[in-house]
This record gives sequence, structure tokens and C-alpha cells, in this order.
Amino acid sequence: MTTRLAWWSALVVGIFSAVVAADARAFAQTREEFDRARERMVSEYLEKEGIKNPRVLEAMRRVPRHEFVPSSQRKRAYEDSALLVGYKQTITWPFVVAFMTESLDPRPTDRVLEIGTGTGYQAAVLSLVVKEVDSIEIIPELGRTAAKRLKRLGYKNVKTKIGDGYLGWPERAPYDKIILTCSPEKIPQPLVDQLKEGGRMVLPLGNRYEQALTLLEKKQGRLERRDLLPTIFVPMTGRSDTERTVKFDPVHLHIRNGGFEERTANSGVAEWYYQLQMKLNESDAPEGHSCVEFENEEPGRRSHTLQAMGIDGSRVGALQFDLKYRADKIVDGSQPFEKAGLQVSFHNFRRLMGDAIAIHCAGTSEWRTAAGKVDVPEDAREIVIRIGLNGATGKLLLDDVSLTPVRR
Repeated sequence: MTTRLAWWSALVVGIFSAVVAADARAFAQTREEFDRARERMVSEYLEKEGIKNPRVLEAMRRVPRHEFVPSSQRKRAYEDSALLVGYKQTITWPFVVAFMTESLDPRPTDRVLEIGTGTGYQAAVLSLVVKEVDSIEIIPELGRTAAKRLKRLGYKNVKTKIGDGYLGWPERAPYDKIILTCSPEKIPQPLVDQLKEGGRMVLPLGNRYEQALTLLEKKQGRLERRDLLPTIFVPMTGRSDTERTVKFDPVHLHIRNGGFEERTANSGVAEWYYQLQMKLNESDAPEGHSCVEFENEEPGRRSHTLQAMGIDGSRVGALQFDLKYRADKIVDGSQPFEKAGLQVSFHNFRRLMGDAIAIHCAGTSEWRTAAGKVDVPEDAREIVIRIGLNGATGKLLLDDVSLTPVRR
């Protein structure tokens, strides 16, 4: 940052130049490391998790994700996780970027509209598999920074503007494909109108904590809808906010589908998102018809699923968790949180407030009941619950997961 005090200007310029030079040297030293990390990201988090389109995979190999995250996050750029990028926004998980891009069925002749430029990463990936990308960002500072970044990195077929994505870009419509990287509760009609006949739209659709990645295809003027995966994205703001009807109770929290009986259209588990190395087990459930099973052979590799909800930490002082589990040769990973069971993280408008392991499962055991209690930071406003092996190895079956809030 620069100072407005004239007598500091020379000193600041000198310091800034030294920092830039140091940063350039650091980049030169780590470019090969970034390349290796990006290749590992594609092979471990994309190919192994089912991404098949070779053009999408090649685009994910080519786009330097570390250029699209804050410098403080660069070491984590090639993790399969969302990262904070400022303005209460995040950069989307690499798997989800690849999955959404693949679901569009991108063609070299396509013109694509993106709603939610963010840092520009999704637009950059799209630019390598389609003819043109138009991208709209509602946050001016984020949009302007992304535009400069995309230009600097040479993505010449991306056009950006600042505005409310709900309205689309009518003067440049119609579009072959439309993608949203923020979640509306209802499908914006202007975007439907700007989608070509036969076109596809992919978006996270639903309320704040209950969303599904959704594929819409326009046939004879009507939309055919297919829900693909449970997910969670930042909410769409602007005009979309005025159409929201679902309200949340941040005090009387509960786990949704904790018995794993509700399913998605593609036989996944409803209400739980990012289901990695997880499957339904319909033969060993201690209650109901099904439980979930996690299995992992590589220490540190993710095998989990998540659920998020709002919370008012000023009114909820603790969370009591209960579940049933069966363990088979579970061994903790090398890192502190690479432990099987149930973990919870606390957030305040996307800022991490802390993590806790509520229930730890290890070794080998038949079905048993386990319980755990964690304190809630007073300024927490969201929680993310993570169940599974979480980087540990072995096999874990879970059922009847429940949550009881304890008033402060």
C-alpha cells in the first residue's frame, strides 16, 4: 500500500521496489513447484474424482490458479478447496470449477456468459475451451482487479463488466451457454431469455445452505432441469436478494438428512456436499435403510462430506454431536486434523474463527455410539460440519448423525 505523506514517498518507493524484486525471485524459485502442484491437482482431485473431458482437464492444467488468489494464499492455491479472496467472497474449489465447465459441454464455437467474475479463474478456464467469454461482477473492486489480471495473463477472449448479473448482458445476447458462480434462490428470468434455444445453463440453485449444482437445457423455449450435485456457493446479491423467501433460524440448528435416507437424483446423498470417496451402504445400516461409507488408502487424501448452516454464536454457546459409527483399520494421518470422525469449523462472514474435532474415530470396532461437544466462538455466524476419514486411512461407516445446540 502507498502513503500520501510526501516525505515518506521516496522511502515507500524503495521498499516497494525491494518487495517486488523479492516477490519476483520467490516466483522464479517456485514456478516449477507450482507446475508440479497444478499437475497433482488435476490427477488427484479431478481425474480421480471423475472429470473426463480432455479439453477441460487440459485447461485446468494450463491456468495458473496461484495467479488468481491473494499472495497470502498462494501456497494453498492447488489444494482442492475454496479460498478467501476478499470482499466476503471465495474462489471456487478446483473440482467444482472443472465439474461445472464439463457440465456445460463446452464447444470451441460457444459464446458463454459467466455471472460472478470473482478473481477471474473460472473465466480463464472457460476461455481455453470456448470462443468467447463475457463475465459480469457486481463488486466493483473485485471486477476491476479481475479484468486487469485477465488482461495481464493474456486471456484476450474474455470481456468483463461491472453490474448486476441477474440482468445478464442483453446487448451481447444470446448465449450458447451461461454459468453462475453464485447462488440464486430462483432462476433469473433475464438469463433464461438470453440463453439460446438448445443452450445450457449451469448454476448453484437454492437457498443459502441448501443448494444443488443444477443443469438447465432450453428446449422449445422451456427449461429442462436436472440436479447434479449438492453444493454450497456464496449467495447471489443484487436483484436476486429481493426474491429470497427462505429464512434461517440461527439458534435451533439441526443436521439435515443425518440418517442418509434422502437421495439426490443421481443416487447421491441429499443435503451433504463435496462427497469425496464416499458411497451409500444399503446392507450394514444400524437404523433405516442406508448409512454412508468412506474408504481411503492414501494418507492425507480427502474422504469426507460437508454440511453448512448459519449460527448466532452470541446465543448458542456449544454444540452437542451424536452419531453411530463402525471402524475398520482406521489410522490417523500425519497432520493434526487428519482424523476420522466429525469435525466442525466456525466462520464469521467467510473468515475462519477456528476448528474443532468433535468426535474422533480410530482403530477397528463394530457399530457403536459416540458423542462430542464443542464450544462456539461468540462471533461465529456460520459453521461447516465435516464427516468422514478427513485424511486418515481405512474404512468408516456412519449413521444417525445429529446436532443439539446448547444456549449460551
